[in-house]
Amino acid sequence: MSHNQFIVERFEFLGADFLKEIRKHAVVTQIKAKTEIVREGQKNKFIPFVIKGSVRVFTLNDGRELIYYYVRENDSCMMTFSSIFTTGISRVYAVAEEDSEVLLIPADIMQNWLVQFPAINKIFFLEYDRRFTDVMNMVNEAVFHRLDKRILSYIKQQIAITGNHPIKLTHREIATNLGTSREVVSRVLKKIENEGEISQSREGIRIPQNENVSLV
Repeated sequence: MSHNQFIVERFEFLGADFLKEIRKHAVVTQIKAKTEIVREGQKNKFIPFVIKGSVRVFTLNDGRELIYYYVRENDSCMMTFSSIFTTGISRVYAVAEEDSEVLLIPADIMQNWLVQFPAINKIFFLEYDRRFTDVMNMVNEAVFHRLDKRILSYIKQQIAITGNHPIKLTHREIATNLGTSREVVSRVLKKIENEGEISQSREGIRIPQNENVSLV
């Protein structure tokens, strides 16, 4: 999808004047996988909309990640947007999960648009609902699910996000993203491999074909 097609499909309901404004002020940029977009404590200068790819939004505690949600194609980052109503300082980290194309709208311009084009709030109300659900699911998994189920869910999620199957994930990467240790992840992966839930090879981790790997 071209960025112009993305703009029309995403924002056409706001009218021709808004389309003219967004083409004037928005910037489209290519971001390489693993590139940090914003970090906690940094000033949020832009509101991102992902045209292609995905972005991981998380916080850090003693070097361990706690993933809040993923911003996928056609989505925006709710926590970035919400910051423009307060200090404008980011409370999260955002990193490109894969090579991504992102539409960046200057935060100060977005503030003006909220008054000039109030219907734009519909986008963020929907985003808020989606992200709230993501965070609640994350909390439920962390509190109620055993680590083996969380790891298996994470692997399926990464396959669904990237489209890669098998998927290459290091034990350390899984551990960092789930807030545990590499040694624990290695033991759990071996356990669920013996149980037939996954297979591991040089090509990566594979889920048996009869398993559902779609996002839930």
